[in-house]
Amino acid sequence: MNRPVLAAIDTPERSGAAAHWAAAEALRRGAPLRLLHAWPNSGNGDQLLLADLREAARRMLDGLADELRAAHPGVEVATSVVAGAAVDALLRAATECELLVLGTRGLGGFHGLLVGSVSLSTVGRCDTPVVLVRAEMPPNPRAAQHAVPRDAVPEVVVGLDPQVPAGPVLDFAFEEAARRGAPVHVVHGWETPPTYNYGYAAGWVPSQEDRRLLETLATRLVSDALAPWREKYPQVLVVEDVRAGGAAGALVDAAGEAALFVVGRRDRSLGVGPRLGPVAHAVIHHAPAPVAVVPHA
Repeated sequence: MNRPVLAAIDTPERSGAAAHWAAAEALRRGAPLRLLHAWPNSGNGDQLLLADLREAARRMLDGLADELRAAHPGVEVATSVVAGAAVDALLRAATECELLVLGTRGLGGFHGLLVGSVSLSTVGRCDTPVVLVRAEMPPNPRAAQHAVPRDAVPEVVVGLDPQVPAGPVLDFAFEEAARRGAPVHVVHGWETPPTYNYGYAAGWVPSQEDRRLLETLATRLVSDALAPWREKYPQVLVVEDVRAGGAAGALVDAAGEAALFVVGRRDRSLGVGPRLGPVAHAVIHHAPAPVAVVPHA
């Protein structure tokens, strides 16, 4: 059996949409689903009260598990309440799972997401791919089907820098697309090389021909970078989207009918704090669909 999909549960109101998304993903993967609630027990305080609160957390998880089994027939759901700080507990549990799913408190649309410190710290440190799901997404997948036009084709949108090796990111995106029967929409936002800035400072402006040449080069690099994945996943339709401008803006602007955004997170050896790059950070705050952050070397 495949390793489980892990969904972090705070409350049903804040984590319900993420739990439903995780249940549907577990079915797509043929994997069990694990619901986890981290219990920040310091060992102090009234032990009877703490026991009552732990029991309330278990009842909450059991109720959510029953709801998921009813909405997603066939999904295998297990629950656990663990002691410890939320980030540390999630990082430990994620090492045994294929995917970690977190809920976020969203503002909706393109106005931005309110991504809390727990989510950002977990995404920045987790060695397992993490998916962030807005709380405002319809919790029931049947309701979600009516949120887009009937003839819309959901896409898996992935950002690509062809000059940065990021095989795990493309592997994740293409696997998700294959499971969903969806196209992969590959977005690359190209910018003029840094050496051009000297020309800008002197008042030089690139001609239309210069820009066409740069775009042609960027398109060729993207096509070459995708060749191994086109061969590996011949059944997946690939849409190459090369745009002028920054990578983060290009990704969010390419939303369309996105079912999922996929971005990479380089594994940097920083001492403390999240290790999110600017593109991943911007996309998880502004993308209108769930965002998968995939770590890579």
